[in-house]
Amino acid sequence: MSRTAIAYLGLFVLAIAAPFVVYPIFLMKCLCFALFACAFNLLIGYTGLLSFGHAAFFGMAGYTAGYAIKGWGLPPELAVIAGTLVAAALGYVVGWLAIRRQGIYFAMITLALAQMVYFFCVQVPFTGAEDGLQNVPRGRLFGVIDLKNDFNMYYLVLANFILGYALIHRIIHSPFGQVLKSIRENEPRALSLGYEVDKFKLLAFVLSAGLSGLAGATKTLALGLASLTDVHWHQSGEVVLMTLLGGLGTVFGPVVGAFTITALQNYLAGLGSWVSVIMGGIFVICVLIFRRGVVGEIQALLKRGTSGGTLPGTPGPK
Repeated sequence: MSRTAIAYLGLFVLAIAAPFVVYPIFLMKCLCFALFACAFNLLIGYTGLLSFGHAAFFGMAGYTAGYAIKGWGLPPELAVIAGTLVAAALGYVVGWLAIRRQGIYFAMITLALAQMVYFFCVQVPFTGAEDGLQNVPRGRLFGVIDLKNDFNMYYLVLANFILGYALIHRIIHSPFGQVLKSIRENEPRALSLGYEVDKFKLLAFVLSAGLSGLAGATKTLALGLASLTDVHWHQSGEVVLMTLLGGLGTVFGPVVGAFTITALQNYLAGLGSWVSVIMGGIFVICVLIFRRGVVGEIQALLKRGTSGGTLPGTPGPK
């Protein structure tokens, strides 16, 4: 068994035991944002597309799942699927428009469209506007498992995270993922080799949006709340910070970044607005000193120091 497989097994055992030691609600929030960051990393880290509007997919999926449960009476599993599909459909529309431009123009289009989604959520009645969708019931999974129990809910969130993470891992290490990397490194060359670059970019955008929606819908189900914060541009900025802090272009890096940022927000909440100042400082330090992110820097150290050390989600030595 490889070191990476052993590391993943150890992390899985740790995740199974974690709710008996750490508050399950906090862990569920961390896992949801970890999946969100991994989905965002699929787009920026492996396709080279910087989106400033990913909160739109995260938040709209949350609203859809919440309303599907409260308004339509759907079971939780169908509500999460509905939220994921809505996010993917929205991602198709946004991606179809945005990929017509590159660089900063692409980023600004995603931001502008995300702001349109935000103001849509402010105006329409089913979102609850500034009050949001509150007290969303968890219900019963498949009509059998009571999700009111925090432990049951935690393991559902963990299962969704593992499913999303495994899918991202498979995408990255597939021929499709190799094409995405080639587009990131040299788009004109990928185009000259005969690849329909726009189609690959659009599919990557839709996959990223759908997985972000899975994270958002799961978060609403777990926390019982969907609010305007979920679709605000600040949320898009936070997921950028999570990805950069953990390690851009590493599979496991966004997980580390998401857990770090969520923990800082949780345990430093008493400092008020100073939390934003601290996170801003972390961002500056990361950009100036740890440009590879936490996992990226550790991976680089392992490659320099040993020939066999690897981290989960990072390629081993060739």
